[in-house]
Amino acid sequence: MLFHERYLWLLRYALRKIWVRVAGFALLAILSLVVARMFSGRLPVELTQRSGAAVVEDLLTILATSMLAVTTFSLSIAVSAFAAAANSATPRATALLQEDNTTQNVLATFIGSFVFSLVGLIALNAGLYDESSRSVLFAFTIAVIGWVVFALIRWTNHLMNFGRMSDTLGRVEVAATDSLAARIQNPYLGGRRLFSTPPQGQRLHATATGYVQHIDMPALQGIADKTGANIYLCQLPGHFVYNGKPLMVITGAQLDSEAVSAACAAVVLGAVRTFAEDPRFGLIVMAEIASRALSPAVNDPGTAIDVVGRLLRVLSLWSEQNEPEPSFPGIHVPVVSVNDLVTDAFRPLARDGAALVEVQCRLIKALLALKCQAPEVFGEAVNVMLPYIFDRMNAAGVASADMDEVMKIVGGVQLSDN
Repeated sequence: MLFHERYLWLLRYALRKIWVRVAGFALLAILSLVVARMFSGRLPVELTQRSGAAVVEDLLTILATSMLAVTTFSLSIAVSAFAAAANSATPRATALLQEDNTTQNVLATFIGSFVFSLVGLIALNAGLYDESSRSVLFAFTIAVIGWVVFALIRWTNHLMNFGRMSDTLGRVEVAATDSLAARIQNPYLGGRRLFSTPPQGQRLHATATGYVQHIDMPALQGIADKTGANIYLCQLPGHFVYNGKPLMVITGAQLDSEAVSAACAAVVLGAVRTFAEDPRFGLIVMAEIASRALSPAVNDPGTAIDVVGRLLRVLSLWSEQNEPEPSFPGIHVPVVSVNDLVTDAFRPLARDGAALVEVQCRLIKALLALKCQAPEVFGEAVNVMLPYIFDRMNAAGVASADMDEVMKIVGGVQLSDN
């Protein structure tokens, strides 16, 4: 049976959840019981007495009571950090904080050690450990305590920056960079480039409403190989679809109902956009953070200028797209538009920061820098965005002296100037 790539994607998504790590500690407690039963009767009782394993029940009791309090306190800190990021940056960025490996590992350690101690106490009181095998449980308990101490130290250091604006912006930038770099490396998701709109053919429509989160390309190629069809995708990860919106067009064959269901299931929908396979989403979230910083309630143009620099770093990765050999030749995939990327990144700043000349100067410098680095890629998008910036500044009533400063930049001031 073919293990579709979609299930691997779902497995990777599930492994990012905290309950998986907590379950690992419960399995560790069960493993200690299994090992203890294996060595039951083979270990001398003197080993338990000399190693101090006789007090293992007291250690487990202390671990259970203390970890419950530590877990509650740590969860309150994490929730406060999520709320602070949502209020100061954007609610869309909290997903990255919630998936932070350090936070999940630390919280899972605290909750998991609590579960471990409970399972150990239950097993002890149930008489599943004899005098000789208590040393095995003692060894496992000491290992868990050592890991808890390490987690506490790591958690203390992590809280120095966790949830602050610089930390949130850095996470969004890394997510956007990784997503865009992956799309540059694989611009058509392994398929062939779709140069124009899909041709006429059998249209497969969405049966639910949500965002496209993932497309199972191996599953679609399997359908194409089996039926001899060509598949033209109409949607990419990040697109919003609703009941009846076309997902793909099939030519060269007529798919039966079973194949249609399989093809539609290959397009995974969700309630929210995700960073991993949607390069535009990271840019949109960074632009949202800048827009909030430019609001009258916050009035923080410095953060907006910082975001402009980060957007420039991310978009500078984009160069002339390579044309890799398709891994899924039966699937035709639309291209991510550079105009859309530039619009997603810079239009909110041009709109919300129109009256702030320092923001607009940095924004125009960033756009001209992109055009200078790759004129064949960004030239058209920049030429469209610049008049929009000027219109916004005029509508905001920017003083003529400020407009002159902006026009000097466009007229040839070096891009490296501050």
